[in-house]
Amino acid sequence: MAKKKGNRILIALECTETGMRTYVTQKNKVNTAEKLQIMKFNPKLRKHTLHKEVQKLK
Repeated sequence: MAKKKGNRILIALECTETGMRTYVTQKNKVNTAEKLQIMKFNPKLRKHTLHKEVQKLK
């Protein structure tokens, strides 16, 4: 598989209430310099909670 070049990086999203890391997404590090905060569904609590960016993946 060809490796993409560019400004997009993989990040993990962690729930602020339970600490579970259930989502992995991409972001453009040039356009979005601050950390992401997104309301996502938490399957353990069965409701939407705030998820924050915690780490960059390879």
